[in-house]
Amino acid sequence: MLSSQKLIAIAAGISTAVFGLTACGSGLSEGGADAGKGPCTGVEPGSVDPSALEGVTVKVGSKEFDEQLLLGQLTVKMMCAAGAKVVDETNSKGASQTRAKLMRGESDVYWEYTGTAWVDFLKQEPIFNPEKQYRAVKDMDLRENGVVWGERAPFNNTFAFAVAKDFAEKNNLKTDSDMSEYLNKNPSSKVCVESEFLSRIDGYPGYKKAYGITGGKTTSLGIGVVYTQTAEGGCDFGEVFTTDGRISALGLQVLKDDKSFFPIYNAVPQVMKKTDEAHPEILEVLKPLAEILTTPVMQELNAEVSAKGEEPATVAAEFLKKKGFLKS
Repeated sequence: MLSSQKLIAIAAGISTAVFGLTACGSGLSEGGADAGKGPCTGVEPGSVDPSALEGVTVKVGSKEFDEQLLLGQLTVKMMCAAGAKVVDETNSKGASQTRAKLMRGESDVYWEYTGTAWVDFLKQEPIFNPEKQYRAVKDMDLRENGVVWGERAPFNNTFAFAVAKDFAEKNNLKTDSDMSEYLNKNPSSKVCVESEFLSRIDGYPGYKKAYGITGGKTTSLGIGVVYTQTAEGGCDFGEVFTTDGRISALGLQVLKDDKSFFPIYNAVPQVMKKTDEAHPEILEVLKPLAEILTTPVMQELNAEVSAKGEEPATVAAEFLKKKGFLKS
């Protein structure tokens, strides 16, 4: 387990990140790449065509958690570099609200997860091949809702269970089947999850059934607390997201979903059909960015925000400079 001092330091970083994120949402400031104000301040295009969206107003949305705020700010900077006037509509609460804003025209672009749209919005059974899942949700969402999906990022931010490394080694825990066996033999063992996970179609009820879990005591905690409590030993098993930077920061070990219960959650930028017809350049500008967002890349970027307390906008700008999309 991690030392108390280490946990306190990481928790402080997480608290700083969460506090800072509350100020990121629904910014109404605008500005093109050369306007010198708002979210485009300091953005100088590198490999991005500075005339691709020249003079076009683009409202960028996102959900409220760290990874989504990062994706939102990456999009803000890319739109700025392409010459757009950007309105920051990031930090909407929850998947349903964020999607509703897109469909009402209150935002023009945001990143959604293939599994979320397929299972939660379109009410379909999961497809466990990433490309087949992407093609299926892309075709159905366009046909039924007029939502256009862009390039699929390769990272998979799906659900998983994690344990402290010493606990895993002591009990030979490597897979979710191992977790099931342990819980059934130790019914008082503690499983910590966030509240939404207890009611989701792809959440804990279905997971228990798939893995034949009959033991264990379930406790609902805030998602950030699940990570720290699992690392500290207050929870034997904790629900995590596979691209979350707190996994490595807290020294957690992710168990393998050996029965492939959890859906694929690749992130994809999306716009409404009428927006794509008017400005196909939005998704074109984001295509090369999507292609390089692997799971290790997102874990590293998320750690900068979740564990170190950096601002999403700062992390996004530095990453885009490093990759040449923006000038250093």
